[in-house]
Amino acid sequence: MPWQMWMWRESDEKDGEYTLTSNSTFKNTAIKFRLGEEFEEETPDGRKVQSTITLDGDDTLVHIQKGAKDSKIIRKFSKDEVKMTLTVDDVVCTRVYKPVE
Repeated sequence: MPWQMWMWRESDEKDGEYTLTSNSTFKNTAIKFRLGEEFEEETPDGRKVQSTITLDGDDTLVHIQKGAKDSKIIRKFSKDEVKMTLTVDDVVCTRVYKPVE
C-alpha cells in the first residue's frame, strides 16, 4: 500500500501564532504555537509533552519536546522539500518530505 505524508508551514501567521500541519494516511495533525513559548502538545501516538518551537535563521524550526523521553526535532524548509531530523537519546531519524504530484 502506498504511504504518503506531507508537511508544511502555513504562510498566514495570525497575531504571531503559527500552524504546523502534517497529513498522512495514518493521522493528520496540526500544532498551533508561538515562537519561543512553551505549550502542551499531544503527539501523534497520544503522549502529552511540553514543547517549545524556535526559529533558527529564516528556514529552520527547532522543536523541543519534554516528557517521559525528551526529543529534538529540526525541520529545515526549502523550496522543494522539508528535511526533518528527530533525535531521542542517541537515536537519530531523518525524513525528507516532498510534494506529492
